[in-house]
Amino acid sequence: MVKLEFFDPSGALETAKPHAPRLASLAGKRIGFVSNEQWQAYRMLPLVKSMLEEDYPGVEVLPIDRFPQGNTLIGNAEVAKLVKESDVDAVIIGNAA
Repeated sequence: MVKLEFFDPSGALETAKPHAPRLASLAGKRIGFVSNEQWQAYRMLPLVKSMLEEDYPGVEVLPIDRFPQGNTLIGNAEVAKLVKESDVDAVIIGNAA
């Protein structure tokens, strides 16, 4: 019998900290946005904010510009501290690209 071995070049990443568990519902929660301000984020994120406010009773969605924005800012410890201190239940991190 011939034994073939293959090398998988894609590799693997070890997960040191998994993402936080998903909330069962956004109703009555406090939600924040952290935006890297990529293409069309200024249009899309306010739309997502208004859709959340329409769809989930009692949700509080913070203003899109509540936290510093942009790729050079959002990954630093100061922004993480601001988010934690804001007492949000969830954060939407993203762009509109």
